[in-house]
Amino acid sequence: MKIIPAKGSTVPQSVVKTSSTSVSDGMEEYSRLKFRLLILTLASGVIIGLCVWAWYGWKIALSYAVGALVGSVYFRMLTKSVDRLGGESNRLGFSRLGLFVLLIAIAAKSDQLEILPAFFGFMTYKVAVLVTLAQDLSKS
Repeated sequence: MKIIPAKGSTVPQSVVKTSSTSVSDGMEEYSRLKFRLLILTLASGVIIGLCVWAWYGWKIALSYAVGALVGSVYFRMLTKSVDRLGGESNRLGFSRLGLFVLLIAIAAKSDQLEILPAFFGFMTYKVAVLVTLAQDLSKS
């Protein structure tokens, strides 16, 4: 049994009963979701990268692949930050933003990378989120 205090309220404290099995089941499901999203991100990055290479050539495909790789690292950092949210930290950090800014800065200064394909590659993790969302909605 866990007591959750009501902050700044005159309402009495709430009592919430939690089952340890339901919490562990929820965490296990969350871990599976994180892994599934990471695998979908990497797979869609490879598939889209190969399609970009076939249609636009190696320079654009390289830009996309670098962006997809940085986006995967960003997504991994995001999941670790969310994992710490309930325990050590009560807020989300913005250090991950530096990763995106660094990608765009390097793409802007490099002769080998293009900015727009790198940006689209970075956003590849959103494809995994949308695919998962569509699968969940179709199950409902």
